[in-house]
Amino acid sequence: MSQNTSSAVMQQRAEAPDSLDYFPTPPWATRALIEFLEAIGCALSTQSAWEPCCNRGYMVRPMLESFASVRASDVLVYADYIGGQAPELIDFVTTGFTEPAVDWIFANPPFNLAEEFISVARGLARVGCAMLVRGAFTEGTGRYSRLFGVRPPDFELKFTERVVMLKGRLVRVGEPDPFNLDDDGNQRDASTATSYIWLIWLREGGGDTRARWIAPCRLRFERDGDYPVYDIPRPAVACPLFDGARSSAQDQQGAA
Repeated sequence: MSQNTSSAVMQQRAEAPDSLDYFPTPPWATRALIEFLEAIGCALSTQSAWEPCCNRGYMVRPMLESFASVRASDVLVYADYIGGQAPELIDFVTTGFTEPAVDWIFANPPFNLAEEFISVARGLARVGCAMLVRGAFTEGTGRYSRLFGVRPPDFELKFTERVVMLKGRLVRVGEPDPFNLDDDGNQRDASTATSYIWLIWLREGGGDTRARWIAPCRLRFERDGDYPVYDIPRPAVACPLFDGARSSAQDQQGAA
């Protein structure tokens, strides 16, 4: 079997500057975050939240299960949005800081704008903000000087299971990915070599980063309806009738 070298699978997530960077978040990853916050005493059921890059609502749906109210917005509104009430059309980075504050902000921010999202979210969130980023996001001298050296997060939550996020689609880990075929036209199983973590900043936190591990929980947190059903591309196959007709024509030419 040939190696899966899809850019959505390998350890990279480089996007064009104007890309919407759509890597939808499996709902179970958000439920894991919510369980952690409730375990440390956050009263989410009485608090408000905002998801500012909601896309089709895959993070909003589990947030609605726990928060008193959830606001959703994005720079593009999708017709097949699943997060309940239609999202607002807001560019969070350029205008989000003028919006009313909420208790929590959760986001899987665009790769090229993650620092900007964190800056705006920290200014708006009355209780805290949580950002789902690559594990490698914490590396780099430039990001340290701009962000982590100025105000480190209060928690870094490490997944012990891979959070499979693929560009443009949401597929359950280990299930056939209809948009990633091998050389024989067979669907590869959904997988990733990229690790993801939650970074949490608390308004009243001291910035003394504490690392915590999220124990295996995917199966416990997955729900019916979490994953969309896609039309499966069918690879081209040889047509026996056509091949037979061509062979007959060649035989007739040879006999002439």
